[in-house]
Amino acid sequence: MRFLLIVALVLAVLVLIGFVVGYNRIRSADVRVAEALSGIDVELTRRASLIPSLVHTVQTFATHEKGILDRVTDARAALTSATGGKSIAERSAAEKQLDSALVPLLALGQNYPQLNSSNNFLDLQRNLADTEDKLAFARQYYNDAVATLNRQLTTIPWMFVAPLTGVAEKEYYQTPR
Repeated sequence: MRFLLIVALVLAVLVLIGFVVGYNRIRSADVRVAEALSGIDVELTRRASLIPSLVHTVQTFATHEKGILDRVTDARAALTSATGGKSIAERSAAEKQLDSALVPLLALGQNYPQLNSSNNFLDLQRNLADTEDKLAFARQYYNDAVATLNRQLTTIPWMFVAPLTGVAEKEYYQTPR
């Protein structure tokens, strides 16, 4: 009888330890996902902060391109608003809108040679390219963190602990292309 009591106690302790370990792993993975999403937001904010300077630079050379400039300004505002939200799809859609608005703006350099020779314009283009590289890395890091979390939520033994953590599967960040 005493032996069965000890075995039951050891099993209870092992289950408790397994629960604590599983809970901590899942919560840690959830925190990594939140950190990764904030990394995307930092790069999107950095990118959005470059837009007013780019618009101003282009505006000084290409005064007849008001439609293009307005479209970029509107897309920047949508991206800024989406960055603070919770929806991954909304962020991605706003990023796609900004990407499509930037293409004709950056192409104006071919129509206005003096713009393409402007150091300020070239510097802004370099900064945008650098930011895009960092954004691609941040997206990949986020998707890796989501994959890890989702895997933990759906595999044994962690799937038994998952409902108790209050953490749900996360959606992947879709590249806005």
